[in-house]
Amino acid sequence: MNKKYTYVWVSLIILIFGIIFIPKIVNRLKAGDVVENDRMNTASAEGTLGYVLLNGEKRKVPSFQFINQDSLVITDKDYLGKVFVVDFFFTRCPSICPIMTKNLVVLQNEFQQNENFGIASFSITPDFDTPQVLKEYAEKYGITHMDWHLMTGNKEAIYDLANSGFNIFAAEMPDAPGGFEHSGLFALIDKEGYIRSRKDAFGNPIVYYRGAITEAMGENSEGEKEQISILKEDIKRLLEE
Repeated sequence: MNKKYTYVWVSLIILIFGIIFIPKIVNRLKAGDVVENDRMNTASAEGTLGYVLLNGEKRKVPSFQFINQDSLVITDKDYLGKVFVVDFFFTRCPSICPIMTKNLVVLQNEFQQNENFGIASFSITPDFDTPQVLKEYAEKYGITHMDWHLMTGNKEAIYDLANSGFNIFAAEMPDAPGGFEHSGLFALIDKEGYIRSRKDAFGNPIVYYRGAITEAMGENSEGEKEQISILKEDIKRLLEE
């Protein structure tokens, strides 16, 4: 066959292939059949709120029952229907806890009049942090929101809630400031009790929010930026759901 005609046929076949198959391949890529995320559209995913998953299932707040600063029994059911923030702290903490508590006070003041907002703070030194100690701590930091409960109780149950229930690290460490180590992270919970999180530029959940950096600080010495401002935004969005 004449080479000229051979080239014509090859060009024609390539053109037909492009018209028929390339659009289908592109659609498969966008549908996630070939890749997990469409990286061309990551900007649209950034900032959106999603669920935190474990083995493909939406993670929910585990059941709990503890005593608060007013010696009242508080359970996970007391928070149903509310958007709330969870943290783990201890009153004698000499490092990040004061910053975390002040950040939570900022959130408290922002949503003071909203009856559908709450905060759940669990002490990782429950043997020392009795209801009376927690009440004095609340007075010291200006904790006034009726649904901000500082909780104490069974030590094993609290550590299980932190490390297994939320995967927010907490442990006794003699060399750590105050003798205990914890992550300083905040968890955001929606009205149905599911852990929620905004997504990053790649569409992945940030999972938890940094609680030990203030808005005024901007970032810490390691270059990590504050997330209280975005946490406020996300609380507002969940309250509107």
